[in-house]
Amino acid sequence: MQVQQPHIDAMNHVNNVVYIQWMQDIASMHWHAIATPELKNKLVWMIRKHEVNYHNQAFLNDNLLITTWTGEYTNVTWKRHYEITRPADNKKIISAVSLWIPVDVETQKPQRIDEAMVRLFMQ
Repeated sequence: MQVQQPHIDAMNHVNNVVYIQWMQDIASMHWHAIATPELKNKLVWMIRKHEVNYHNQAFLNDNLLITTWTGEYTNVTWKRHYEITRPADNKKIISAVSLWIPVDVETQKPQRIDEAMVRLFMQ
C-alpha cells in the first residue's frame, strides 16, 4: 500500500482514521478470500472493539505492508490482529487487535462460532 495525499492529515502524516479503514479493508478482503458464497450471504462481521498501538509515523509516498491474522475466539467473538510495517526501514507503524462478532444478515443477531467456521479460519 502506498500512502497517498488523501491519507495525510494536518500533521503531514497518515491520519489515525486511515489506519482503521485499512484494518477494515484487509479484514474484509481476508473474509471474502476464504468464505464460501453461502457464508458471505449469511454472515457479516461487526466490530465490538479496536485497540491500536501507534509505534511510528507513516508519511506521503511511504510503501507499507499490512498483515492480518485471526487469534483467540469464543462462542461469539473472534480476535483479529493487524500489523502495518514500512519495509524500507523495517519500522513497525501500528499493531492492533479488533474484537469481531459474526452477525446473521437476516436476524441481525450475533451468530455462534461453530467448528466449521473455526476450520475455515485455521486452514
